[in-house]
Amino acid sequence: MRRVIPLAERKLDLLFIGFFFLNVLFITPIVDFEQLAIADPNDFDYPLWPPAPFVDLIHWYGSNFDPPLMARPAWWRATIWIDALFFFPFYVAALYAFIKGKDWIRNWCFIWASVMMTNVFIICFEETLGAHPTEHLALVLALNFPWFTVPIVLLKRMWSTTTPFTEPA
Repeated sequence: MRRVIPLAERKLDLLFIGFFFLNVLFITPIVDFEQLAIADPNDFDYPLWPPAPFVDLIHWYGSNFDPPLMARPAWWRATIWIDALFFFPFYVAALYAFIKGKDWIRNWCFIWASVMMTNVFIICFEETLGAHPTEHLALVLALNFPWFTVPIVLLKRMWSTTTPFTEPA
């Protein structure tokens, strides 16, 4: 018999819950969907979603700091599709599992973290040495930093036990 360790005793999990909420509420449905809805940010009509102010904010950021976001090469769009099709459902499931203390999410965390770190590494490589390098590398790397380090911390958290949310009753 096992019992769920209360969330109040799993303080580090609050970091993951906050990160997953950020991705569920803003990154995927706003930032990613803008890039899926608008193929060419230099020639487009505003889509029904996301709202125009968010589209303008994303384009302002991309135009001023993040050239690959505006260039949208095929490999970049592929990472956005991975986020929308695979990461978004993971975030929803992970929110449920982390809040309710469901150990079944553990193996899915390894898959998500590995793919996320791979994607972010490739993106940062492009930002540094690719066809569309940024002139604001420190800022872009800092903004991408959580999407590389949170997976590392999550891997460490999940590696330590096969039952991360429960303990013997």
